[in-house]
Amino acid sequence: MRGVIQRVKKASVMVDGENRGEIGVGMLLFLGITHSDGEADIDYIVDKVLNCRIFSDQFDKMNLSLIDNHYEVLVISQFTLYGDARKGRRPSFTESAKPDNALIVYNLFLEKLKMTYNSDLIKSGVFQADMKVDLINDGPVTILLDSGRAF
Repeated sequence: MRGVIQRVKKASVMVDGENRGEIGVGMLLFLGITHSDGEADIDYIVDKVLNCRIFSDQFDKMNLSLIDNHYEVLVISQFTLYGDARKGRRPSFTESAKPDNALIVYNLFLEKLKMTYNSDLIKSGVFQADMKVDLINDGPVTILLDSGRAF
C-alpha cells in the first residue's frame, strides 16, 4: 500500500461537477493499493497518516500530528501510485490491484481509519471515479509512504 500525504490549507474533490468531499486545514491522502495488500498494510498506513508529525508546533517545527491537532483528512484512491514508468514511455499499472479487490481494501482502510480517528473529520472521494482534486498545499509538505518500506 502506498500513500502520498500532503499538508493542506484546504482540499476538495469533485465528481461529475458535484463536491464529494471538502476539508479545511489538515491532510490530503492519495492512497494506492497493490495485489498483496492486507490488514497489516492498512494498519501501517493508518498509523502513519494519523501520527506523522508534519504540522507545526508553537516553535514552527514539524512536531505535531493530525491527531494532536484534530485536523481533517481527505482520502483519495489513486491506482496510479503503482505506475511503473521505468521502461518505455507509457506507465505500466500491473502492480495496481484489480478494481474489485482494491475496492474491498480501500473500504477496509476507510473503516479502520474511522474506527481509529474521529469519523466526522474524515472525508473521501469516490472509488474508481474521474475525480477533480483541488488543494492548497501548505509548505509545501508532501511525504511518501509505503507499507512495504520501499522508500
